[in-house]
Amino acid sequence: MPRPVTIALLDEIQDGFNRHDVDGILSHFADDCIWLMARGPKEPDGRTCVGKAEIAEVLRSRYAQIPDMRWEEMRHWICDDTKAISEWVVRGTPAGGQPFEYLGCDLWEFRDGMVTKKDTYWKYIG
Repeated sequence: MPRPVTIALLDEIQDGFNRHDVDGILSHFADDCIWLMARGPKEPDGRTCVGKAEIAEVLRSRYAQIPDMRWEEMRHWICDDTKAISEWVVRGTPAGGQPFEYLGCDLWEFRDGMVTKKDTYWKYIG
């Protein structure tokens, strides 16, 4: 039975990101999911991660590098049964680096209540 796309569902996914619970996060993602990251080596997409295994690897590496990474000031909008938007401020301090704070958003796509696409954007001042 498909889950509806709700604010509560988006909060649950986001709580997983803030707990650094990679398995919990990916329990909301479809097997054929993709994540278009805000930064990466290839324009215009940045970096595209395909499938749960690649996303898990990226998240585990990120959390190891930025152990205090967190998303705050969260706001969500539900567009329909297949699309939603989240706005947030991400904060953290990379190991050996300077603290950061970016305003960003995720464009979400769902199938049967499971994430099929997460497209991330943030404002980078510099």
